[in-house]
Amino acid sequence: MSFLSRLMLLKSQAHFSANGNRGGFASGTTFEGTGKRKAGLARKRVGLMIAGFAVAYSVIGGRLVQYGFAQPETTSSILPADRLMASRPDILDRNGEVLATDIRTVSLFAEPHRVVDPDEAVEKLATVLTDLDIKGTYKKLSSKSHFQWLRRQLTPKQQSQILALGIPGIGFRPEKRRFYPGGSTASHIVGYVNIDNHGMSGMEKYIDNQGLADLLAVGMTSDAPLEPVKLSIDLRVQNIVRDVLADAVVKFQALGAGAVVINAHTGEILGMSSLPDFDPNNPAEGSKEGWLNRMSNGTFEMGSTFKSFSLAMGLDAGKITLRDSVDARYPIRIGGFTIKDFHGKNRVLSVPEVFQYSSNIGTAKIADMVGTEGHKEFLTRLGLLTKMKTELPEVAMPSQPREWKKINSITISFGHGVSTTPLQTAVAGVALVNGGKLIQPTFLPRTREEADLVAQQVMQPSTSKDMRFLFAWNGVKGSGRNARVEGFDVGGKTGTADKVVNGRYVGDKNFNAFLAAFPISDPQYVVLTFIDEPKTDKGNGAALAGTSAAPMAGDIIRRTAAILGVEPSFGDDGSGLLVSY
Repeated sequence: MSFLSRLMLLKSQAHFSANGNRGGFASGTTFEGTGKRKAGLARKRVGLMIAGFAVAYSVIGGRLVQYGFAQPETTSSILPADRLMASRPDILDRNGEVLATDIRTVSLFAEPHRVVDPDEAVEKLATVLTDLDIKGTYKKLSSKSHFQWLRRQLTPKQQSQILALGIPGIGFRPEKRRFYPGGSTASHIVGYVNIDNHGMSGMEKYIDNQGLADLLAVGMTSDAPLEPVKLSIDLRVQNIVRDVLADAVVKFQALGAGAVVINAHTGEILGMSSLPDFDPNNPAEGSKEGWLNRMSNGTFEMGSTFKSFSLAMGLDAGKITLRDSVDARYPIRIGGFTIKDFHGKNRVLSVPEVFQYSSNIGTAKIADMVGTEGHKEFLTRLGLLTKMKTELPEVAMPSQPREWKKINSITISFGHGVSTTPLQTAVAGVALVNGGKLIQPTFLPRTREEADLVAQQVMQPSTSKDMRFLFAWNGVKGSGRNARVEGFDVGGKTGTADKVVNGRYVGDKNFNAFLAAFPISDPQYVVLTFIDEPKTDKGNGAALAGTSAAPMAGDIIRRTAAILGVEPSFGDDGSGLLVSY
């Protein structure tokens, strides 16, 4: 036997001897222990595999439960459904008529990563949406994004037609659209919303500013109907006001017109309109001029209507009484300017005649009696030199001279040199006739008791009484007679202001206004009308306020007085009847 063979044999014998003799066991038990050890290892491995699978499935199950209870997250530009369907409150007039409400609609979106053929998708969509932006839509569908808006606020018919096309990767998202049943009737008051139902102007923006916009931003709104917002507006009065303005713009070929009806004791706005206007259902289609609310957001020199405040100032300061007279025989020369009357009487005028004949000379002398500082203080007291406070967001700041000099006070006394909004002129006019109380205007319902709490006494009641007399005097004998309505005792003051073009006043372009109250013996309502650059009936030249703005006020009063609950009165003692044969 070779050396190597013997060595291998000895090694084999030693191995078996070592394993077999350990602990005194027989060699047969050696093979039995090895099998048991292998079986134990196999059981351990199976157990570990079972435990591993159990842990894995437990983790997966736990995550599924977690996802099930988790709130939906905002991804890309897709908003949660409850926020997309969030409601805005209805807007109603004082009688419950709907001015604005929400309607359900859907919007079309795409998930570009799911779109199979962008070219085919665009071609199919164009058969339904004829004004579709082909290039822009193709670019969206070819992008690598997961969400793209294609068209907001579809009609039900468009939705059904697109569904029938069967385009993969195209879907619909429920939304709400704001609807204005009256169209442009009260557009500047109600305002409008953007594509995302956020208020952009008017009372729609006011509602957002009261907290609705903040709630929308944090997702604390729902589809549940909200409490309606009721306005002070009477839709019947509002419709009449706009109708009168529309007729006047056509008749006088004017650039624009405006009017407001105010409750003299509560400050409530019953109707207010400014033309041109717009349709809030399609605000983008309106002209840019139509977006300007000239009543509250446009400033103008109000002309001779300011003489009402100048005479009230002289009466309230005790500088004049109704029995006094003013020398209006000669023009006033000051600072290189000459102040004269348009239709001068060239004589001494009584105070009522100064108002009746709209004397610039007489009014300027009354303002001079009060003085420049007193004049400025009085107009500030009436709110004519500061920004008006009301719910409507679109309110302009009046303009005035940086430094008031005597020449400024004189020209401002008859309506040149200060620009205010027509609405705040009307509000100051309310104080002239309601006993001297300045009440900030409101577009929300307000009782007389609530108004008394916020009213400010800005002049003596006796001054207001004298102004009612002057308004009535001018309504019968002066330029306000064209606003008379039989049975409703209308009084007021006209204002014809030359407009400024290239820094100079021009005589053939006027801004005409009329400030009226009725019934003037116990004023319940104040009406202010204006018309911008009216032409005469013959189509040339500038019409005066007495023949344009005053008749507009008369038409409004004639058609709204009964609606407002003002009873007519005929005869000297009010007991007569109007009989028509």
